[in-house]
Amino acid sequence: MSRRHSLFVPVALALALLLAACSTPGTRVVLLPQEGGAPSAVVVRAKAGAEVVVSQPYQRATAAAGAGSAPKLDQADPAKVHAENRSLFEMLPPRPQRYTLYFDAGGTVLTAESQTVLEEVLAAALARSGGDMVITGHTDTVGSGAANDALSAQRAQQVRQMLAERQFPAARIEAAGRGERDLAVPTADEVDEPRNRRVTIEVR
Repeated sequence: MSRRHSLFVPVALALALLLAACSTPGTRVVLLPQEGGAPSAVVVRAKAGAEVVVSQPYQRATAAAGAGSAPKLDQADPAKVHAENRSLFEMLPPRPQRYTLYFDAGGTVLTAESQTVLEEVLAAALARSGGDMVITGHTDTVGSGAANDALSAQRAQQVRQMLAERQFPAARIEAAGRGERDLAVPTADEVDEPRNRRVTIEVR
């Protein structure tokens, strides 16, 4: 294997891998931690086919050039990884920001407090060059499933429209409804729960 020194930065929730040059020709793979501590893993395979699974934050697999044995596993020092690859870490995009807006019962009118939060969402989105947003609408369990599917979609579209009217490009906003699925507060059917009448917004 030839020397390689590059940083793979996949989409949110995907694996983040740091490949750094070894002291001898070969490949070294360090698994970076996921946001929020979510588990992740990657298979590292040597040229001859032997492989290991890297599954712990800052765990490292090292494969020497032309080696037929499985890559060697050990634990990298986080501070050293960051210090030796500072410029690559600086290239990472900022982490997504998440917000929740709430609605008055039965419709698409935001609560007064959420009207204020909407302005925070807009400011955060405009501060990111080329940033976009994903808006997901939700309802409580009052009403039929079909009606709540439609209402959650209307809530998501309403917030999308409000952001577009404030000069955020509509083409960079994805909006969808989830009805009464994914309740923030699990309840029985026909329960008026204000914390479930919401949209979640991911600014990325």
